[in-house]
Amino acid sequence: MSSSASRVAILLATFNGATHLPEQLDSFLAQEHRDWTLYWRDDGSSDATTAIMTAFAARVGPERCVHIATANGRLGVLGSFMALLRAVAPKLGERDAAAFADQDDIWLPQKLARGVAALVDDRLHRLGLSAPLAVTPGFPTSLTQNLASGCTILLNRAAALLVAGSHPPDRTLHDWWSYILVSAAGGRIIPDPEPTILYRQHAGNAIGAASSRLRRAIAALRRGPRPFMRDFACHVDSLAEHEALLSAPARHDLAVLRRAVAGGPQLRAEGLRLPGLKRNHWSEGMLFRLWFLIG
Repeated sequence: MSSSASRVAILLATFNGATHLPEQLDSFLAQEHRDWTLYWRDDGSSDATTAIMTAFAARVGPERCVHIATANGRLGVLGSFMALLRAVAPKLGERDAAAFADQDDIWLPQKLARGVAALVDDRLHRLGLSAPLAVTPGFPTSLTQNLASGCTILLNRAAALLVAGSHPPDRTLHDWWSYILVSAAGGRIIPDPEPTILYRQHAGNAIGAASSRLRRAIAALRRGPRPFMRDFACHVDSLAEHEALLSAPARHDLAVLRRAVAGGPQLRAEGLRLPGLKRNHWSEGMLFRLWFLIG
């Protein structure tokens, strides 16, 4: 990819997406920012997904729709997107960017244009968000919940190479890990208050949209603290393996949190005093603090 222009590498992981995929592909063609290349990987679809992608490549030309073939078989959501990012990140020029794309969404025409405009240097990582935030995205906030839906993320070259060279834990997703790692490495997180995609909620969603706050709270109470703390500890341990990539403040916070996760109530209370260790809404934050204290 050329470094003389802001070209965007669209990373599309497909799996049995034939029902909705054509509309997403059409939305790529409708982008105001025209300088993009689509890289796609299929995870073993049994429907017409690969035929649709092959037809799209014939329509736009093989140089604009590039199939990334791997010999790894089924990789799942995390594995598919990481395989794409690792294949594409080294090709990015200094002013280029990478955008995760879900097969069943529809991008509004200004999505890429707004993202490219926000990437003004090699330290920025742009997130398009569907609602205003009550907290400032960053670290260690990124450990408490994922505020970076994959379909909204635009990574500049530095962020793409950072994530591509990492080894995310099995118990995460590409978007949350990208948010955690980039924020811990000192990258800026730029929220965009203007919606730039049409998210499609349907029975086949791999994750699905967030439900109401009340329903999330009820579900969290039913699960109890153990699943949350298992994921929290998993991310903390994985960051420790990448400690050399982290900023000095993040290394300090990570050391405090590692002691807190391994220790008792006193050390956990110390961890909760870290600035930024909170969720986006006060009620969710109260439950997070309770779960963190009791483990």
